Amino acid sequence: MNRSQRFTPFVEELPRGLQPVEAFQRLAGERGVIFLDSASTDAELGRYSFVACDPFQVVKLAHDSPVLDATHPSVEDGFTNLQAALAPFAAETLAELPPFQGGAAGLFGYDLSRRLERIGAAQFDEFRTPPMVVGLYDVVVAFDHRQQRGWVISQGFPEQHPARRIDRAAARGRRMLEWLTNDGSPTYCAAAAADAIACEQLAPQYPTTRMSDLSSNFSRDAYLQAVGRVVEYIHAGDIFQANLSQRLLKPASGSPVDLYLRLRERNPATFAAYFDMGAFQIVSASPERLVRVRDQKVEARPIKGTRSRRHRPEADLYSQDDLLLSDKDRAENVMIVDLLRNDLSKYCQADSVAVTQLCAVETFQYVHHLVSAVVGRLRDDATPIDLLRGAFPGGSITGAPKVRAMEIIAELEPTARGPYCGSLGYLGFDSALDTNILIRTITAGRGWWQVPVGGGIVAASDPNEEYEETWHKAEGMLRAFEPG
Repeated sequence: MNRSQRFTPFVEELPRGLQPVEAFQRLAGERGVIFLDSASTDAELGRYSFVACDPFQVVKLAHDSPVLDATHPSVEDGFTNLQAALAPFAAETLAELPPFQGGAAGLFGYDLSRRLERIGAAQFDEFRTPPMVVGLYDVVVAFDHRQQRGWVISQGFPEQHPARRIDRAAARGRRMLEWLTNDGSPTYCAAAAADAIACEQLAPQYPTTRMSDLSSNFSRDAYLQAVGRVVEYIHAGDIFQANLSQRLLKPASGSPVDLYLRLRERNPATFAAYFDMGAFQIVSASPERLVRVRDQKVEARPIKGTRSRRHRPEADLYSQDDLLLSDKDRAENVMIVDLLRNDLSKYCQADSVAVTQLCAVETFQYVHHLVSAVVGRLRDDATPIDLLRGAFPGGSITGAPKVRAMEIIAELEPTARGPYCGSLGYLGFDSALDTNILIRTITAGRGWWQVPVGGGIVAASDPNEEYEETWHKAEGMLRAFEPG
């Protein structure tokens, strides 16, 4: 057993009554703040929340880093860099505390996929968000909603010498406690207006009827035509399905922190998150897990199939039944389950991959979804980062087969996805991993709020219904735009 495994971190329980959102508000002005927020506190999926800030190291892949193409047959994919950054640091998890007790946390943007496969670029990429920004956090504020308790956990990294590490862990942990218990008002500010992109620098935008200052990178007719083109690719045998999205865009009007607070109140989600990357902030109400690893046990929870909620209880039950009995939605979900079984089997023990939930209806604030669960057991010679790389990006937001679907997405979607449909989550010093899929996600930065929304297209898709589904999914985020 090495020294880091024998080390006992600094742990201090928080005052009773301090809620995760209050901790986030107090830390929101600090560098690199990240909030992994179970705003919808499901007994299992939403049991824990975590807040961290001030990472001791940041692993970042620049937007202009090389991508796989004829000129660059092999490139840095970001995952290798992260593996190397984490290598010097290891710590056992204290079993009685929440599972993330320090480690790496941050963004794996959708455009990392261009470092993994040769899939081509979108026509426009005005925002140029970095494809990967991950901080290494030695101090974490961890909450257990079931116990209604919270703790500051400080590991003392990057110090390795035992005495100096003990001192750093205590000093950093006490400073965190001071920040959290300070009676002063939280301080944070909106992104600088000087960094804003002018309207004439944007990809072509089309007005929408939903909000006066909300535009899309598709006209309605163009989106319907793109859905039809995907269906043509399916009939031609290129793919079985592809996820197609439109990007909604609104001028920023206030702090991204306030935007997130409204979003979590109006559209709570089990895998919600906020992450401040400096020039950009991720504001997410994701309901979907990409992949989790804990004690070598692996789980993915793909979502495919959507119906909007209804105000009357009887109508809402009908909406659930309609989704559950839909052959089209079930086929869409099963295809992605098969894709994930293949992705997980590359790094899981032989015969350990199984489907423990198939096409169950789960209800969220504005929609019902079909959700499945695929599990496995990680091989001894594979790491959680290997698994994340192999499953990235999630099949539910690409299509099947994955690479060809991503090529078609790059061809048909006018603008780069950026963080959208990537992932945000943590990789602990103990190798525990939990990541979401960045759907129902707003990217704030450079004077704009980006709101991409999409859905899976299959042979039986009706273009008008697919277009309306994107607006059902946007509803919770658009409500967060409204002040008060």
